[in-house]
Amino acid sequence: MKIFISVDIEGVTGVTSWNETELGHHEYAWAREQMTKETIAACQGALEAGAKEIIIKDAHDYARNLDISKLPKEASVIRGWTSSPESMMAGIDASFDAAIFIGYHSAAGENGNPLAHTMDSKKCTWLKINDEIASEFTINTMIAAYHGVPVVFLSGDEMLCENSKKLVPNIETVAVKSGVGGATFNIHPERACELIRKGVKKALQNIDQCKIEAPKNPKLEIRFSQHEDAHKAKHYPGAKLVDAHTVEYQAKDVLDMITARMFIL
Repeated sequence: MKIFISVDIEGVTGVTSWNETELGHHEYAWAREQMTKETIAACQGALEAGAKEIIIKDAHDYARNLDISKLPKEASVIRGWTSSPESMMAGIDASFDAAIFIGYHSAAGENGNPLAHTMDSKKCTWLKINDEIASEFTINTMIAAYHGVPVVFLSGDEMLCENSKKLVPNIETVAVKSGVGGATFNIHPERACELIRKGVKKALQNIDQCKIEAPKNPKLEIRFSQHEDAHKAKHYPGAKLVDAHTVEYQAKDVLDMITARMFIL
């Protein structure tokens, strides 16, 4: 069994401030350590479920966060960015049996996490796919589905975990935190790791129940904070300006959609 794991940081237990997410900031070290621990827990669960190969995409910011020396020897890690449309899912293909998301967070336009955003926290007010608010979970699950790979497990904030079931009803989730205003309510780091390990192991016993179809001809809408960014984005071939801050793009398929997203946002 071959497993793909995509790891972010804003949905890791305890992480509350942007300072804790920034490489080089003095508040970052412990968040990076917990991100690594939660990833290790996911690997352990996968190995216990019978995984023989694990590919991990370090998918936060500079993509150089995980302490790879602490990961199981069965795991390989993709660090840095490939500059491809798959972004946080770079390396995914049809050879994987399942995908797992660790440390994910609520979408731009939602209030389930003080750090809620979608792809670009400074430029994007919200991003919609087929008229529905879309998170990075949404986009990346569609990318996996495009390659025929089911997303079976998610850890992150409570709102995202609840919303994820709209797209993948049978996904296994572990909510390690919830957000209220600028605060987070977090479970103990060791408890988070324990639940993630058990959750991943359980999820990989029900892979077939998480298979979904990739959307055909998805419509992408992006609401920009600054009207100048929307004006620039409208020049992407096929994109159109809906209003001063919003650009719409009708895609042929998921790959076309994420390619447009890469250049527009």
